[in-house]
Formats: sequence, C-alpha cells, structure tokens
Amino acid sequence: MEYIKTWGRMPHRIGRERLISELLERLQDNPIIAAVRDDEGMKAALISEITTVFLLNSDIFNLEHLVKEIQERGKIVFVHMDFVEGLGSDSKAVDYIAERIQPDGIISTRGNLIRRAKERGLFAIQRFFLIDSQSYRTAIRQVQSGKPDMIEIMPGVMPDVIRRICKEVRIPVIAGGLVDSKRDIIEILKAGAVGASIGKIDLWNL
Repeated sequence: MEYIKTWGRMPHRIGRERLISELLERLQDNPIIAAVRDDEGMKAALISEITTVFLLNSDIFNLEHLVKEIQERGKIVFVHMDFVEGLGSDSKAVDYIAERIQPDGIISTRGNLIRRAKERGLFAIQRFFLIDSQSYRTAIRQVQSGKPDMIEIMPGVMPDVIRRICKEVRIPVIAGGLVDSKRDIIEILKAGAVGASIGKIDLWNL
C-alpha cells in the first residue's frame, strides 16, 4: 500500500514499512514524544526540539488547524481519536480523519479504529492501560489479533512490565503516563521501549 503524507513542507509517497522506519529513526534521535493537552502545550511543542507530537485534546473545529500547524514545523503528529470532541467512534470517524485532517497517524484504545486506520493507510498506535494481570493478558491478545503498528503502555513507570511486554510482542512499544523525571524516561528506554510520551513540558527538551 502506498501512503501520501506531508511531513513539514516536503511531500512523501512511501509504503507503510518506510513510514514506520521513518518514525523509529526520529525516535532514535529523540525518544521523547510531546503529549499535548492544551494551548500552552501546543505552543511549547511547536518551538521545542521534539519531533513527534501526540494530540490528546482537540475538537472537530480546531483539529485540522492544529495538525497542519504541527506538520508545517516538520514534526510528526498523531491524533488521539478517543479525545476528539464531536467525533464519533466508528469507521466513518477514521475515514474523516484520513481524508480531511490527514495526520501522520492515530492513537486509540479501540481495536476497530486501529484496524480501520491501517486500512486507510494511517499509522496506528493502540493504547493500553495495564492495571492488573487480566488487562495485561487482554493487551497481548489484542496486539496479536489487531496488529497495530505500535502500542503505547500506560502508566509508563513500570519498567519490569514494559520489559515483559517488549519480549512478548513483535512491534515497537512506547510508554506514557505518570512520567515525572529524567530517570523515569531512562528506565522506560532501558526496559526496551522506543519512546516515552510525556505531558510535562519541562521534560520535552532534555
């Protein structure tokens, strides 16, 4: 499948494998992902050295503008589908995002949205909240059946759990949630994650 995308001002027409490779290269250079929740975070992300942005708070009126502004700064942007106000949670919502908004990818906890995003050529990150052994086993099953391009594990301050899940799945893992220090980031990366999604602005330019 070919994929048409604009990162910054340079248009690309590349396959899904190349898209994944490009993101991993960026995360290798800078594994910190800006988790943007408000206007302050948006402004800080735009002028930071961060190369990847997760939009965690948007609505159907401002989403297109936010995505375009981030991409014009040469950054990769992922839209968290579950947090777009005014948008549904079915395949049509993904179609709208793919055709009208055109981010580099989406994030969701919902397997049906992940599958549809992949069908539409969007990079798909599935988020999992691991609160006990049952949620851990459920996450493994969903990864094996849905095959997202990448997964995000929350909370991120569980290096032993991250290490275990990195051994069980054959896709890149990122971690986020409750990450509060440089040490937390180091432990996440040492455990095998390729990146850490962080909402704390002070940690974005380490």
